[in-house]
Amino acid sequence: MLRQCRERSCKINNGFFTGSNCHVCNEEGKFIMSDKEANSLGRILALVLRHAPEKFNVEMDINGWVNARELSEAIANQRRHYHWLRAWHFEAISNADEKGRYQLENGMIRATYAHSIEIDLDLPTDDIPEGLYFPCSPDDVETLKEFGLTAGDRKNVHLSRTIPNAMEAGHVHIHRPVILEVDTVRAIADGHTIYRAGKTVFLTDEVPGEYLYQVEADDPLILDIVAQWEQEEQEEE
Repeated sequence: MLRQCRERSCKINNGFFTGSNCHVCNEEGKFIMSDKEANSLGRILALVLRHAPEKFNVEMDINGWVNARELSEAIANQRRHYHWLRAWHFEAISNADEKGRYQLENGMIRATYAHSIEIDLDLPTDDIPEGLYFPCSPDDVETLKEFGLTAGDRKNVHLSRTIPNAMEAGHVHIHRPVILEVDTVRAIADGHTIYRAGKTVFLTDEVPGEYLYQVEADDPLILDIVAQWEQEEQEEE
């Protein structure tokens, strides 16, 4: 569930967290909304802010921003079970989200990546890590290393900050993803632009194969994650 820490000195996500107790100070916190409500609202936000603002009759500017108060009122009007919804609830969802899917500024909200509509996110390009990561199927490794990464149906290539982030993203569709590392230092030096989107997500137009290297399957981070998956799979049997 989504809660707000009551301890004013606590530094966690501007006070918001998921679970029963604050991960920093162990404070139980004030109840904000249930997991079911937060997940359902997250799906609505993804629909409106990434794909179809017209579904809730809200206006989006060229940079993807929507008025948070107007959006909360539109959702409450169309989905009566959200009659209690206010703009500050979006702040709670955004701040507690580990991936940084949403951004709020000056009463406006937008999604930070994964759009299917044409917008100009105007994202920052500084503080890019020396390496970023991309998950892929074992069958695609050699092809990607030769021809590179392209956006395909997406507007951008999505890269992850860490190997665990990439493993998590890849595991959604791939049983045992292989991880490719992107040499961002060389790519940027050669003129490719990489943008900071969410907390763990970076965007770029393409990554030529010359900047891609396969992370070995015996990397300790990969081994730990695969072991965890195998344990979870055994428990489900």
